[in-house]
Amino acid sequence: MPKKALEILTESMFYVLMAFWQGEMCGMDVADFIEKQTRGRLRIGPATLYTILAKFEKEKYICETEVSGRRRTYRITDKGKTAYAAELSRLQLCLHDALVLEKSKGE
Repeated sequence: MPKKALEILTESMFYVLMAFWQGEMCGMDVADFIEKQTRGRLRIGPATLYTILAKFEKEKYICETEVSGRRRTYRITDKGKTAYAAELSRLQLCLHDALVLEKSKGE
């Protein structure tokens, strides 16, 4: 059975939605947030970032709120919040499964 578009988010996509969960941002603010939040572990380049922003806008996960020259500001939509929460829950279940396995190996 084919998966729905964006059913499982990539790490970069997850962090982009996490950034917008904090409030309205432009692309550069998102990239800065991700680098700071991950303590430099994840750096997102402009091509990847703007590809994700275009996908998210198309899927209505974010919407544009302001345009000032080349700077575009976006905010997360209710659909985006739902997608973020679903992915967070999926990741928590994955972590739980891994921790249970590790605990059982130690016994």
